[in-house]
Amino acid sequence: LIYVGGGSLISLLGTWTAHGIDLMLRAAWQNGVVMAGLSAGSLCWFDHAITAFHGESRRVKGLGFLPHSNAVHYDEKPERRAAFLEAIADGMPPGYGSGDGAALHFVDEELARVVTSRPHARAYHVTPDGADVIERELATEFLGTPVAVEPALAA
Repeated sequence: LIYVGGGSLISLLGTWTAHGIDLMLRAAWQNGVVMAGLSAGSLCWFDHAITAFHGESRRVKGLGFLPHSNAVHYDEKPERRAAFLEAIADGMPPGYGSGDGAALHFVDEELARVVTSRPHARAYHVTPDGADVIERELATEFLGTPVAVEPALAA
């Protein structure tokens, strides 16, 4: 498992490229290692992303393991959502917007499900439609849902 935390996507990718870590990560990906992360650690795996760590939201080319685009803090930062919608309308590949607490679970290059650590966290699939953009809310599975446990049998 490789887990990447948040921070500056631009600095992260620059450092990885400068030291050949991007090539090591690609080899790990191709060998089936699970990749995970939040914020910049989510954005990095995608072909394109919207980042705003250094101020204004902007489009960044990611590692490209997933042939989609991604925007995080989607419900919490309206300016990022707007920038993502505009970028999709301007030709960025279709992709996913995820709010805080929502995780996109991919198997190979396909979205398998969206899980959440917060009951009302949401995620969206965003695609161009001519001059417009279609934003479709995705079904989520809250991981905090209690599971019924059978009482232990008396010995």
